[in-house]
Amino acid sequence: MNDEPKSPAEMKELRLHRKRTQEVEGIKAMAEIAAADIAIRKRTEKLRALRLAKEAADLANPPEPKAKPKTKAKAAKKADAK
Repeated sequence: MNDEPKSPAEMKELRLHRKRTQEVEGIKAMAEIAAADIAIRKRTEKLRALRLAKEAADLANPPEPKAKPKTKAKAAKKADAK
């Protein structure tokens, strides 16, 4: 880099250029954040719809209760009692 002192006009121009660059980068960053937010909202909406559809299907067709198998110990005790 050039180490010699710059004139006030050159310094002002550098500050303005830096400020404009920061503004442009800020606008780009905000646009990226907004796009990511929209994508997240769309995915959330889709997943919510799928979850609600599954819950409705589960309520319409409840699973059959499983019959509990008898344990061997209880069956042996009942046989001995007779």
